[in-house]
Amino acid sequence: MITSRRWLCWLPVLLAACGQPEPVMQQEAQQEETVAAPATEADSPVAALPIHQASTESPERQPNELGRIPVLEYHLFGETEGRWQRTPARFREDLELLYARGYRPITIRQLMERRIDLPAGLSPVVITFDDASPGQFRYVQDGDSLVVDPESALGIWLDMNRRYPDWENRGVFCMLSGAEAGRSFFGDKGIEGQESAWRLRKVKQLADLGFELCNHTLWHASLSKMSPAQVQEQIARLQLAIDSAVPGYQARTFALPLGEWPADRGLVLRGSWTDPKTGRTTTYEHDAVLLVAGGPTRSPYDPEFNPLRITRVQVFEDELLTVLNRLDRSGNRYVSDGDPTRVTAPPKAAADGA
Repeated sequence: MITSRRWLCWLPVLLAACGQPEPVMQQEAQQEETVAAPATEADSPVAALPIHQASTESPERQPNELGRIPVLEYHLFGETEGRWQRTPARFREDLELLYARGYRPITIRQLMERRIDLPAGLSPVVITFDDASPGQFRYVQDGDSLVVDPESALGIWLDMNRRYPDWENRGVFCMLSGAEAGRSFFGDKGIEGQESAWRLRKVKQLADLGFELCNHTLWHASLSKMSPAQVQEQIARLQLAIDSAVPGYQARTFALPLGEWPADRGLVLRGSWTDPKTGRTTTYEHDAVLLVAGGPTRSPYDPEFNPLRITRVQVFEDELLTVLNRLDRSGNRYVSDGDPTRVTAPPKAAADGA
């Protein structure tokens, strides 16, 4: 969890971003064109960090810790490819491609806390899963036991981890707990063979494996159309559901449903809701907000990094390969220098970021 001091460090950036108006978006893809202006250097907690200039020699991947980081976004998994659906075979290819190209997974928490401790020449990637559909995490019966379906996204990930131990369990699951069509903690009511009784067990298993749990509201709410009380209920009830599965777990990352902000943006960062039946009050507090598009996000060492507007790459067709190739051609890819005690960048980037 981000410490109180770290939270205070980010607070000016978060509040500055909250104050900027934004038109309501009806489609997730539209958000790519509505990224708000970044925080100013004076507000940024990384502005004063010294930047080490990389050697002018040209290794295969020159260190650039001010470069961009792909934050990938997946939704459904099924038998056919679509704008919002990936087949298991293509997802397996995606992970193999990332590994071969020198990417290793980190969570949003690691990004926010600048815990990007990778060997020299490797790059971080954040992989997010929205909506908690059964294709992301499905159980199948193995005798008297329940096991992770090897053809679900989680099963494919765990297979990668078995074959490549440095491909760690560092994905981010942005979940719903009360949505329809089986999107309630990865399946309920027998949809796709998933039982309601398995839901909390799945959430706990993800946390136990090392994945990050992310808040995506109770049922993918359109927050721009809701009252302040309704906004807080939608967010707090998802936090309450997570706590029911993993007592004490506080989600620190929030994924905007449909890319829509509520009228009071501050309610995305923190709020509370009191259950009228029990009188129990649930509070929430977020350090990071995920957009639904916008391309690879800025490095957390970049003075213009804005934790309230972390951009993402929607994975469909050949978009992943296109983005990776573009990062390599532009030289704007985050590449680790192997030393977590310093920030290294190419000469021009170092000069611009100093």
